[in-house]
Amino acid sequence: MNQTFENIILAFLLTIGRYFLIAGIFFLVFYLLFPKSLLRNKIQGRLAGTADFLREILHSSVSSMVLAVMALLALSEGIRGYTFIYTDLHAYPIWWVPVSLVLTLVVHDTYFYWMHRILHHKKLFKLTHLVHHQSTNPSPWTSYSFHFLEAIAEGAVMIVLVFAMPLHPLTLMLFALSSFVINVYGHLGYEIMPKGFRNTFLFEIINTSTFHNLHHQKFRGNYGLYLRVWDRLMKTEHPDYVKDYDRMQEKRFGNLPGDTLVKAK
Repeated sequence: MNQTFENIILAFLLTIGRYFLIAGIFFLVFYLLFPKSLLRNKIQGRLAGTADFLREILHSSVSSMVLAVMALLALSEGIRGYTFIYTDLHAYPIWWVPVSLVLTLVVHDTYFYWMHRILHHKKLFKLTHLVHHQSTNPSPWTSYSFHFLEAIAEGAVMIVLVFAMPLHPLTLMLFALSSFVINVYGHLGYEIMPKGFRNTFLFEIINTSTFHNLHHQKFRGNYGLYLRVWDRLMKTEHPDYVKDYDRMQEKRFGNLPGDTLVKAK
């Protein structure tokens, strides 16, 4: 019992430590150190207030505990024999680690898209997902700002993954890290994609910060996490997305004056 409690505390500290470290670095750079020089990159012409940041951090702290418990459950001895988890790194070719990492992100994107759409159902939205959507102008702190029940649904992807394919714990660690970095980028509030990205095939597949920011503004469409694929297949991509992305890139690279940032009351 004591060992289980210690594992929960350790997992929680690692999860919330990752949250404060990664989200904190992005917040420090974009919101505290260089907000004026990055003015052209700001997606919305206003800033969230301190009360917003504190609310997001509070909810994210609770979510970190839930996510930690869900990760421990996915790796627990009770279900280990039924999963595809392997601990010998050489049980599969070493190239399987990066390949399986990519596949976990693809599976997660599918899982997230349909879970996200379900949470937008009118009978569930106010009960759960509204907490996340209180952040209409998201920041890095928004990344884990979930209702308790939504945090359970978010964390359950770990259980899905260990039953879906052979995975080494190292892969799961890399998945948790990379997915969170992408999540922070999606909620950054600033667009940082390079100028040439718009003219590559990747633009047709990969989400941007502008993509998810539009979802927080409009509360509909753009349900995908990493990719545009499901939104385009299911015709749920917001019709203003490409136009808004082009507007952002024109503001950044077309010598247009940046928006004036107004502190939210």
